[in-house]
Amino acid sequence: MQINLPQRRGPPTREESLPTAKLEPVDLQNHNFKKPTKQITSIDDIKHVWEKSVAYRDLLGFIRVINEAVKNKKMSEEYYKSENIEKLLTLLDTLSVWIDEVPPIEQPQRFGNKAFRIWFDRLKQQTESLLRERLDAKFEPAIEEISLYFIESFGNDIRIDYGTGHEMAFVTFLCCLFKIGLLNEKDYVACSFAVFEKYLELMRKLQQVYKMEPAGSHGVWSLDDYQFIPFIWGSAQFIDNHRLSPKSIADADIVNTFSKDYMFLRCIQYINSVKTGPFAEHSNQLWNISGVQLWSKVNNGLFKMYKAEVLAKFPVIQHYFFGSLMTTELAND
Repeated sequence: MQINLPQRRGPPTREESLPTAKLEPVDLQNHNFKKPTKQITSIDDIKHVWEKSVAYRDLLGFIRVINEAVKNKKMSEEYYKSENIEKLLTLLDTLSVWIDEVPPIEQPQRFGNKAFRIWFDRLKQQTESLLRERLDAKFEPAIEEISLYFIESFGNDIRIDYGTGHEMAFVTFLCCLFKIGLLNEKDYVACSFAVFEKYLELMRKLQQVYKMEPAGSHGVWSLDDYQFIPFIWGSAQFIDNHRLSPKSIADADIVNTFSKDYMFLRCIQYINSVKTGPFAEHSNQLWNISGVQLWSKVNNGLFKMYKAEVLAKFPVIQHYFFGSLMTTELAND
């Protein structure tokens, strides 16, 4: 099924014009953290529980907050990096080194190298200790809860696959870091340009070394085999850019020249490196985006597409975990 990006007409809707809210941190001393569990058990739960929950509101709100922060900014320009941002980068670097230490094994099947399970087992065993090494002692009560989201961010060790649900787990992990006060509004840009970008680089390495399969059934009508969020935040970077229009993403020379500046183009560059044939055939949805006139319309359309094709899909949300930070409690707004 082809999904056309919506073209906005008339004044913006309430949702489109809704200002992004600051994520207020919890009171660490009095907050009751708990290990997250799955709570979406039926399709009806999507509308009656998930879409009305605090978790849904805060996750979508967080994506919008970062989206606003990176508008019309280049990744190659200087931006603020806090000490905690740097610690998160070293954490991801450690996981990358592990890949080098766990080479793929020889096996008959082309995809899903079983060495990934060795790497993932190390991830499960050491995540909490790695976080303790990097987080101040006051965040100790939150470690078990946020660790689960971090572990879920890197794919499934049984199926050896990865998709937008795992990507959503990493975005949730980042959101939780703001909710416990480890990161604050000064970290918004670095959260995307530094931490999330390094996460993407790590996932590409995992995909290539262990031949991970895309989770779910995507096909040529999906935005991308693995990712979605970098296209949202990446399109925000282009808003009010009068030099590079959406049609630029179909020009390989432009993509290679400006990929250092723009997350969206880095994604296209990677896709071009691993897929063969005409861009319009292997990435049809992205090709459709190249025909949209304004980046603001692309950005708005991708938000709607993400809500419809990821956040509203039971096969994805049934695997989402709810704890004390991301809860199924009814949101007030």
